[in-house]
Amino acid sequence: MKAKLIIGAMCLIGTAANAAIPYRVEQVVMPAPEIPGGNDDEALAREHRFYVGGMYDFAMWQSYTDKHDVHVDGKNTSSFDIVAGMRIYDTFRVEANYTRTIARWDDIKMTGDTLFLNGIFDARIDSLYRLFRTQHLVPYVGAGVGLSGNTAHHAKIDDKLSPAVAVMAGLGIELGEYFTIDAGYRYMYMFTPKFDGIDNLAPTANQFRIGARVNF
Repeated sequence: MKAKLIIGAMCLIGTAANAAIPYRVEQVVMPAPEIPGGNDDEALAREHRFYVGGMYDFAMWQSYTDKHDVHVDGKNTSSFDIVAGMRIYDTFRVEANYTRTIARWDDIKMTGDTLFLNGIFDARIDSLYRLFRTQHLVPYVGAGVGLSGNTAHHAKIDDKLSPAVAVMAGLGIELGEYFTIDAGYRYMYMFTPKFDGIDNLAPTANQFRIGARVNF
């Protein structure tokens, strides 16, 4: 009987001691599995902020008739671009490109050094939802403004420096994270250089382009 009283007293003492100790419940948050490169709108841009590349341009120059019925037929020409760009976001980049412009109308030939600054939007779906690490086909649209220093052959030209604008669309084919094939279209309009013998000839061209970019 005495033993039972001792055991009962010890249980009461233990219960009282436990009641004096406050309980604390903590929520443990397990880190989510990391997706390589992150899952925000600068995931690609952080890893490959800059790129350089080159483009081959096939240009179809439009024909023109001035107010005195002087007519010139536009010819097809080829030229090359050098491009250098920076990604602001995965879906937006700014790009500078230098073009050695070559234009022909009948016996008139114009060459120029044209520099464009472009703003380009990439339709990169995985930057918004990040379902996949890479997106191999990336359509894009863009617009640019520039200046062209021109020289005419077989015709005098008064304005050697002409403003120019362009709109473009294309498709980037990404072969891994460093190399992209670029195929696209650009419409270019050059504000009127003053040619001797024909009034208000504003060179315009439909340009089909193919090239490549290297990301770094």
